[in-house]
Amino acid sequence: MQSVSAMETVDAMTLNSAEVPGQLRVVRVLRNGKRWFDPVEKERLIDACLEPGVSVAGLALAHGINANQLRKWVKLRQDRKASEKALLAMGRCAPSAFVPVVETAPMARRPAPPARPPAARVRVTASLPNGVRLELDDADAQVLSAMIEALGRCSVPAG
Repeated sequence: MQSVSAMETVDAMTLNSAEVPGQLRVVRVLRNGKRWFDPVEKERLIDACLEPGVSVAGLALAHGINANQLRKWVKLRQDRKASEKALLAMGRCAPSAFVPVVETAPMARRPAPPARPPAARVRVTASLPNGVRLELDDADAQVLSAMIEALGRCSVPAG
């Protein structure tokens, strides 16, 4: 496997520089002296640092920036990639805790079904063989049916 030397990487980077050869292009300087670098060139420099066998300090020196600053950029990139991978892994494992809210048009209410006429009420009187007398006043058909079913399951001895 052939490794790329720091000078080969530096030469490749300096060929693409528009201003001072080897220097990272500054796009903005703040009042306190802080420099903002061209983001495309900065990303390419970080990519070059991640190549095997490359000296981060050598690249920083060749591009006119502090080695600690370049190391910080590399670490930030690595941390960002790690957090993206973790988020992707979490997204595959657990469903979202949030449910999307969808607004819909109000629905027209269906007309109420026509009212059923009240069921006829009846009065039932039964005398059981054991002498018990059962009376149901004003019972509807469902109550009457349930009562007859319950009585049919009972075994009542004759009195």
